[in-house]
Amino acid sequence: MIVERLAAIRAGKPWLEINELGDGRIIAMSYHPLSNGGSVAIHEDVTERRKSEQRIAHMAHHDALTDLPNRVQFREQMIEALGGLADGEKLAVLYIDLDHFKEVNDTLGHPIGDVLLRQVSQRLRECVRPTDVVARLGGDEFAVIQAAANQPESATAMANRIIEELALPFDLDGHHAVIGASIGISVSPDDGDDADELLKKADMALYRSKEDGRGVCSFFEAEMDERMQRRRALELDLRAALALNQFELHYQPLLNLENNEISGFEALVRWRHPERGMVQPNDFIPMAEETGLIVPIGNWVLKQACSDAMKWPHHVKIAVNLSPVQFNKTLVLDVISALARSGLAPNRLELEITESVLIQDTDSTIATLTQLRDLGVRIAMDDFGTGYSSLGYLRKFPFDKIKIDRSFINGMDEKADSIAIVRAVAGLGATLGMSTTAEGVETVEQLAQLRLEGCTEVQGFLISKPRPASELAELLGQPSKAGQAAA
Repeated sequence: MIVERLAAIRAGKPWLEINELGDGRIIAMSYHPLSNGGSVAIHEDVTERRKSEQRIAHMAHHDALTDLPNRVQFREQMIEALGGLADGEKLAVLYIDLDHFKEVNDTLGHPIGDVLLRQVSQRLRECVRPTDVVARLGGDEFAVIQAAANQPESATAMANRIIEELALPFDLDGHHAVIGASIGISVSPDDGDDADELLKKADMALYRSKEDGRGVCSFFEAEMDERMQRRRALELDLRAALALNQFELHYQPLLNLENNEISGFEALVRWRHPERGMVQPNDFIPMAEETGLIVPIGNWVLKQACSDAMKWPHHVKIAVNLSPVQFNKTLVLDVISALARSGLAPNRLELEITESVLIQDTDSTIATLTQLRDLGVRIAMDDFGTGYSSLGYLRKFPFDKIKIDRSFINGMDEKADSIAIVRAVAGLGATLGMSTTAEGVETVEQLAQLRLEGCTEVQGFLISKPRPASELAELLGQPSKAGQAAA
């Protein structure tokens, strides 16, 4: 080093040298020759500057909350690991998603959620080997890369260890929480040798784990890619469906058991795709909720249903289902707009919600429901009896109607406890001043039993399957256009 320095001085060339002293200080030494034959030598203590640069470099590659490598650093380390595999070794990528993390955030607050993420990161560190890499990709998503000769056995063992560890209770500054984890795994070279491709395939496998009930691990399989491609194509079609007028409403009647007359209809959305045909609600409603498209679709359903109901007798109501995703700041305004645009009386509109609506933010949801009730709109609890705290919610909000889930109606023929539940709910509704509607009525025997138990209304295939608006005149006792033409 000294020889090189002296050679540079003799040649009249500048030089720079960084020295770290025994006490930890870092000194920058520089030499600059001048045109008059002189020179300038500078000795500068750059300790703090270097530490600051190191902190900035660390922050750019690590998650600020958990101090784990971030997505950028994880990708770089994966590329390095792929290039450094020994003969016979395979690289496993584990994509980890926390189960029920959102509930902790929503109920206990984001500061407690941050405490949970830090504790999760610590448990993950304890589950991996020193040679493995664990990173936080963002939100409640983590990842691990593991090189081993005995893949996929080694990755399976690690995944199961992580799932077991994260299923144990967490103590979060005095709050106790139980979450869990779902994991997707891809393995190189079997699933490819590109870092981005491996992470994508591990993410696809994670999606399978979520579909299988969470708390499990799944390996990537070729058909997952095909299925994701089909799902992506369906999502793109769904985004265009509203603008292309591909949605339509079918209506299922509700029969009043006291006077044996149609008292209302439930609006059910259908998607008539030009190539796929009639797409079942179970195939697109969950996707619409996941992507947020349920908000504009639900708003269209609300307006169209109110408009159609204006053509019916004044005593016939229209029931519209609301998704939890629709409970936002504009919901009340959307309802007001639909009523004003159609001219429908508010007491003819019935909004059906499930218990999941109330779970997400009880106080805010109750306030929204109260505003809707103040407008004169009726509120019904759908699928009653399937949740764990439905009775508690009946105390918090005075629903106009309780809809008894079809699972209890289907079980009346064989299970005495189903009849007992129906009887209890009908009695509860009568005591609280709420009407009761039994869903999924398919047999004359079920209808007779429900009448005996005191239910207010029934709906199901025995009464009628859902029909388009053009076919409702017959059910309402109105002459159809075809009949009028024939006369």
